[in-house]
Amino acid sequence: MSLNADLICEILKRVDGATLASVECASSLFRFATREEHAWEELCSSMWPSTRNEEVRSLIFALGGFRKFYRDCFPMVLDAERVSTIHCNLGFGKSENSRSEYCDKELHGVSPSDFVSLVDLYYRDKAIYSKILWGIPGAADCNGWFSNSPFSIDLLTSFDKGENGEGQVNISLQDGLPQITSLERERKDGKLWSDLWDNIRLSWILVSTKEKQAVNISSWSPLGGQKHWPTEKDFLLLFGSILPAHKILPLGVVQGILAMKCRIPDDDVGEGSDMTLKLTELGMRLEDMEGAHVNGRNSLLILKRALSCHRTMNYNNVLASCQQFLKAQSELKDEKMKNENLIDTLCALGGITAFAIICFLIL
Repeated sequence: MSLNADLICEILKRVDGATLASVECASSLFRFATREEHAWEELCSSMWPSTRNEEVRSLIFALGGFRKFYRDCFPMVLDAERVSTIHCNLGFGKSENSRSEYCDKELHGVSPSDFVSLVDLYYRDKAIYSKILWGIPGAADCNGWFSNSPFSIDLLTSFDKGENGEGQVNISLQDGLPQITSLERERKDGKLWSDLWDNIRLSWILVSTKEKQAVNISSWSPLGGQKHWPTEKDFLLLFGSILPAHKILPLGVVQGILAMKCRIPDDDVGEGSDMTLKLTELGMRLEDMEGAHVNGRNSLLILKRALSCHRTMNYNNVLASCQQFLKAQSELKDEKMKNENLIDTLCALGGITAFAIICFLIL
């Protein structure tokens, strides 16, 4: 007994992406069914609620359809090749002028209005926040303050933060959030912290309307975080990926940081309390190897390059890439501090001899 093609399509609408991709090899009938856009659209809309927007749907079709969109955006970015070779004196073998000329040339084809952000936040497989951001806020073009200011995107407007009493983004006990009997207890066992680490998922898809490409720059699961003691009621989770910046920045690599912060409101702790977590921050920034924020001009070029980055399905590889970056960043800071201390010591010696030694070190 053979299955009807329409029935197969209905079944495939209910499977995950890995299954949908793998059944292509089963038979010609399955291969035909898996190439039906409707099945991939259903998959994308369930995974990324932001793709249900009509303007976004039109944009995805312009990119090549939902099948291509899923295959581009489900994997995570992994471009760790340069991270493993970074050390303090790494450069491009080119002067600052050459680098500046390259950036100026590339920047002519990039505009903040080219980028669209599709952001979806999940807790225990339930979508708790979705947002579509057309362009980059506050950046009408690449000139002026945006070009030289630290690049940062803050997704939560005053409405999202609930400053007007509406539109708050909360996670509650009804969503599966564990009850905290006391902050002192949470400080010891970290029950809520562990739950957030295991169950929060973030997707941040970056689309270029000009390049007709899309990439997910989030790591899905957290790469790091912090309990903000002694404030006690704040939790910070960090997602992101390592992005290439070859010919753009001296050390050729940056960390894309997606920061999510949430807070336990006052009087929401204890037995019988209707505890909630309120989302207070959700944003993106880029940091270079020295820990400095990348400016708007260079960030546009880095984001454009991220669209064609290598991808991976292995979260552990992404985590290892991030850890390599942080290790290299720490080593660079230590080396820089040692050099500064050495110069300070020599300067304290005074005299021509010390001056000559400093000049020798610099040369």
